[in-house]
Amino acid sequence: MELNWLSQFANSWRGMAVQERVPHAVMLLGAAGVGKRCAAAWIARQRLGIGDSSDLPEYPFAIPEHADLRWIGPPEDKHTIGIEQIRQLVADLSLTSFAGGGKVAVVEPANVMTANAANSLLKTLEEPPGDTLIVLVVDKTGRLPATIFSRCQRITIPVPPESESLAWLDRLQPAASWPQALRAAGNAPLAAIVASERLEAAEAMSRDFRALSGKEAAPLDVAAKWAKYEPDFVLDWLCREIQQCIVGAFGAGMPAADRAVGDSVLKRIDRRNMFCYLDIINRLRGQPVGSFNVQLTLDSLLIDWAEDLLDYSYSSGLPSLLMASKTR
Repeated sequence: MELNWLSQFANSWRGMAVQERVPHAVMLLGAAGVGKRCAAAWIARQRLGIGDSSDLPEYPFAIPEHADLRWIGPPEDKHTIGIEQIRQLVADLSLTSFAGGGKVAVVEPANVMTANAANSLLKTLEEPPGDTLIVLVVDKTGRLPATIFSRCQRITIPVPPESESLAWLDRLQPAASWPQALRAAGNAPLAAIVASERLEAAEAMSRDFRALSGKEAAPLDVAAKWAKYEPDFVLDWLCREIQQCIVGAFGAGMPAADRAVGDSVLKRIDRRNMFCYLDIINRLRGQPVGSFNVQLTLDSLLIDWAEDLLDYSYSSGLPSLLMASKTR
């Protein structure tokens, strides 16, 4: 099923190809669930002439098969892309093209490369061997060094309008509860597919957070429940909820009845402290899974919220973040 909101991206890419202006290294940016991996697979098919190249990237996503394509991601038992993987990639790209049409390498997500892995890719990004195209799929920009950015042409894939996303999702599966799932996914259509499967968990978290905010639940009990979910899912949900709290504190956004935190709670919390709290959550979201202790992190975050973020600041929040981090 074609991702119609990527038509501008696809037209732009084809235009560059016709004019022979395709860069040697591309970085695909955008929120999780907008179709960056589908776009990377489409680029690879276009460049290598794999099958009947469709007009637009398609869902479901599948890694194309071709002798001149290298698709690099974290090993099944790890959360990062290591230096040995990048060294092997660099060695493979130095070999002669199997089909004579150049090579394509996709690294995804590039933001989970270790520092050594990223550094070992720098020279190849600057001067790829032969007719090589390198595509970096980036979910979170915080952990990538500036030297990686400077060597790539950046293409940002925006979140489509809500109406367009809902129309596409309805074609995918009619009569599903897409509006709620789309809101839970930050309006990213492919993320909404996953979110629809997690609506029950999101609703349970909303009830827990409402009880915690109303002093009707203990933070450690709530943290123990949330630790059973995937860390990215929990932190993304909490990020969106705090964003809604900040908007609500300024008298805008969704009605209080539709939020997990009511206006009476928001009046107790200093708005500046909420911004600091959101910053800490976003810093955690920028860390690779496995780099911090999930249970201790959730304990710390929810204790702080249960105490109404009193005297909360970067200086008070960061020690909790550092305490919850594992020694690397």
